[in-house]
Amino acid sequence: MEPTQRYTFKKDEKLKSRKTIEQLFKEGKSFSNFPFRVLWKFTEDAKAPIQTGFAVSSKHFKKAVDRNRIKRLMREAYRLQKNELQSLLTQKQLAVFIIYVGNELPDYDFIFEKTDHVLTRLIKITNENLSANT
Repeated sequence: MEPTQRYTFKKDEKLKSRKTIEQLFKEGKSFSNFPFRVLWKFTEDAKAPIQTGFAVSSKHFKKAVDRNRIKRLMREAYRLQKNELQSLLTQKQLAVFIIYVGNELPDYDFIFEKTDHVLTRLIKITNENLSANT
């Protein structure tokens, strides 16, 4: 019997370290895939293979209710799709920060589709980096 795949987003996988977040903004690489801007960097001292943080600008969304809803949608879409990327990262750790830069309140299907594009690009970046180091 094949083990079932778990879709979790545990505490260790959340990017909360102020030091790591500041490093990401200073030294990390980034790309945009509307409506997201993604900052990423390979790290050494992470607790999990991939740590991810999410943000929404208060410039476009004045109400905290709207910002929190978008972050909740982003986390859920990420949680369901991150397993392929996570399985690639066996000897390296990756810190990722995803910022929602759109100015309209999105629906879940849109976020899910765009998160898939972001994760596909991160998988490609990880594969290129792993093959370059080998």
